[in-house]
This record gives sequence, C-alpha cells and structure tokens, in this order.
Amino acid sequence: MNETLDIPELDLDPYAEQHLLDPYPMHARLREAGPVVRLKPYPGVVACARHEQVHAVFNDHATFISGAGVGLTNFDLETPFRPKSLILEADPPLHTQTRAVLSRILSPKAVTAIRATFTEVAEALVERCVAKGSIDGIHDLAQVYPLKVFPDAVGVEEHGRENLLIYGDMVFNSMGPRNALLARSAERMVPVTEWIMAHCRREHLRPGAFGDQIYQAADAGEITHEQAPLLVRSFLSAGVDTTINGIGNALFALAHHPGEYAKLHADPALARPAFEEALRWESTAQTFYRTAVRDCKIAGVPVAANIKVLCMLAAANRDPRKWPNPDRYDIGRRPSGHVAFGAGIHGCVGQAVARLEGEVVLTALAKRVRRIEVAGPHTRRLNNTLRALDTLPLRLIPA
Repeated sequence: MNETLDIPELDLDPYAEQHLLDPYPMHARLREAGPVVRLKPYPGVVACARHEQVHAVFNDHATFISGAGVGLTNFDLETPFRPKSLILEADPPLHTQTRAVLSRILSPKAVTAIRATFTEVAEALVERCVAKGSIDGIHDLAQVYPLKVFPDAVGVEEHGRENLLIYGDMVFNSMGPRNALLARSAERMVPVTEWIMAHCRREHLRPGAFGDQIYQAADAGEITHEQAPLLVRSFLSAGVDTTINGIGNALFALAHHPGEYAKLHADPALARPAFEEALRWESTAQTFYRTAVRDCKIAGVPVAANIKVLCMLAAANRDPRKWPNPDRYDIGRRPSGHVAFGAGIHGCVGQAVARLEGEVVLTALAKRVRRIEVAGPHTRRLNNTLRALDTLPLRLIPA
C-alpha cells in the first residue's frame, strides 16, 4: 500500500530533548498537520495526535495490535529486551485470559476494601508534609505515597523498593528509540531486573495480597504458574511510576493554578475531578504505539500493514476539537473520554487504584492546606514515554 507515502510528513522527533521538555507546541503542529502524519526520523511510523483518531485506534484492537509491542520497536521483527508483558503486549485470546484475572483482583470491590488503608496513609503523610511547611512535592509526597501503598497492596516487602523506580523508568524509556535516555536506563538493568523478578515469585509475596492472588488464579487453572510471575511484574512495572507522575503532575497543576486549588480547598469533594483533569491536562503517559496488522485506513488515510502507529495521548487530551480551552486546567471540567489511561480492551487495568491514590492524596491536602505555593523552579526527569517531574519545590500554607 504505497499510499502511505501520501500522508503529510513533518521533520520532527518527538523524543528530542526540546519536545520532551515542552511537548505542547509539537502536539499542536501534529494535530494541525492532519489526522495521520508521518515523522521523517522514523520511516516505519505514522502518528495520530487528534483525539478522534487516537480513540479510534485504541478501540480497534483487531486491526491495531499490541502484541508487536506498544513502543517504537516492532516485536514481530526484533526480540524484546525482556519477556513480553502478558497484559500490555498481548492480544486476544491471551489478553482476554490474563486481563480477566487482573480485572477481578483489581475489581471495584477490591478497591473499596483498600480505601480506608490508602486514606489513612495519605492523611498521615500529608500531616508530615504540612508540619515541614516547605517540601519537594515529588520526593516528599508524590513519590513516597505510591511507593508505600501500592507495593503494600501487591505484597512486596519494604526493603529495596527503590528498584521499582529504576525499573519503571527503564521500561518506559524502552518504548522509545535507542537514545541516550534508554542507554542510561539500561546501564542499571541487570541487578534491578533480578530484584524485580525475584520479588515476583510467590515466596516473596505476602499471602492474600494482590500478587499472591495471581498465584491463586494459577492454582485454580485460570492461568499457568509460568505466567503468574510475569503478571505480578506487570503490577510492579506499571503501577508505581505512572501514579507517582500522576500525583506529581496534579500537584504541579494546582500549585500553578491557585484559583483552582482554592475551589478544591473550599470543597474537598472535588479531589477526584481535580485529579482527573490533571490526568488530561498533563498526561502521565505521553505516547503508546499500536501496529497495523493489515492494510487499513485511519480517518480515510491509507496505512500499510506492519506500520507502527504512534498514538499521542497527551496531544489527544488537549485537542480543541474535543474540549473547549484545552490548555486550561479547570477542575470544574468533566474530562470524560480522556485517554490518559488508554482506551478499549487495553485501557489501564489498574486505573481504579490510581484514581483512588490521586483522590485520597488531594482530599487530604484540601482539608489540611489552605494554599499551595510554588517555592522555586521545578526540574523534569526526561523519559521517552512519561511526563515526569524530578523536583517540585512547594510551600504548604496550613488551613
């Protein structure tokens, strides 16, 4: 299907440092260029930056598969650096089987059961932060909280949890090109991967916790015992970094929009919409790929088989075709339909837990903090896939 060559082409690299630091001008260029755009540095890739097309690709899993990898590398042509994820990098029927197990473990009932504990930890942590007055929003709050509550829920021991941060950074960097960011991550790969896989084994997981429940599903014959540690790995690789950045980005949004934080402080019940709007406004996962399994069309534009389709989640979430004033952070907005957690059958299986974490942290802040002030310049941790902060100096004014 040579018609692929007729797609508009832009000479830009989404992974260039300038675009990772400030992606929004690039997103606007991509959206305005057309519903499907070619990127000159990546000949086997087409990009979709408009909400309609990103949503459509995610919801057509039969045409746009995940099993060839959700990053730039095509796993049908190259061997992945680690065994493929049985949930993120799998298609039906395997995906249907493994997702059913994880969906049950992370069911609404299960999330309700952990709510009290998650709330108690959030309130205690926010109390400590308020007592300090001046904090680093990332290292004192956004990083500490998910690294405590989610591994606890999975059943992972406390010692060595910093390895989860290193591993998550590496996994999400691996979804981009072989650039300096990936090279730096890969330098730490071997010992960290060994720690991760060791802590995916049943003997290292607390009985009854989420991780052990995966092994119980293997005992029941729903999955194999060989699949069980890989599914635990999915929890550990995707369930920490993303939520850290989601909370960090929400703190950034609220600190830079004091009027919106004043609304939240006046009504802590707005914590969930405030977090949801932050996910749209500053999307944690900026990009994911699909692979066209056959010659097809996106928005009437021909796309050849085996082409990688770069879905620009963050660009879609600020598409003016979908939302009025999309660059404005507005906690009164109901950003239903945002794709920060993906969409379709591969939508984030743990999104209910992530939403719970964001909600209880922002609720605790709203009740105890009258105003959040920016206390200095922030710095970013560049990653090929994630929108991440490294430091976020804040001043918390108590209620």
